[in-house]
Amino acid sequence: MSGTAVIIGASGGIGNAIANALEEEGEYSRVIRLARSFEGSGHIDIAHEDSIKTAAERLKKSGIAPTLVFTATGLLHAGEKGPEKSLRELDMDWLTQNYIANAAGPALVAKHFLPLMPRKEHCIFAAISARVGSISDNRLGGWYGYRAAKAALNMMVRNISIEWRRQNERSIAVALHPGTVDTPLSKPFQANVKPSQLFDRERAALQLLDVLDDLKPADSGKIFAWDGEEIRP
Repeated sequence: MSGTAVIIGASGGIGNAIANALEEEGEYSRVIRLARSFEGSGHIDIAHEDSIKTAAERLKKSGIAPTLVFTATGLLHAGEKGPEKSLRELDMDWLTQNYIANAAGPALVAKHFLPLMPRKEHCIFAAISARVGSISDNRLGGWYGYRAAKAALNMMVRNISIEWRRQNERSIAVALHPGTVDTPLSKPFQANVKPSQLFDRERAALQLLDVLDDLKPADSGKIFAWDGEEIRP
């Protein structure tokens, strides 16, 4: 066992399952869970940069240099708000919330947490994205805010990978599509999903970790699905 893994969004379905799986596999000597709903040293709110900065500073003061930072946060619906089906449903506040939660927040996590990571070791920054964020794969339209925000996240990850590689040639930054996972985020949209394509949280976590295990520095900046398939931007 070696290294420290930091899971951001560890109170959510995928984040919690990822943290549990890492602890059970024992690959990392320490797994740190951070989430908006946690208090004290476990608190982080990716919608507020000061919160992200504070969480990173706590780790730095503790002498912790994580080799995995996994951002498992996301927003698809909240209250009566959900994915837009047409242009007439676009709303500035909802579009902004989507961008903050799905793109800007994870990017700011990278801003404050990547400087904590070792410069000469194998390190991974991973963020949960979605296949619907692929522009080339979009044939159905709709879901304006979520699609656009995830596409923005994919570009953020690409940019991060380029800059980070100049500091650490062994670094990897990737976006991950987990498939449809049985969590509150996907619950309203599961009706048309085949049972074989609806993953429980534990399976989804193990699949994503398997993908990370197979990645090489040349894969940095790309988007990968749960089965290891590369997704075109």
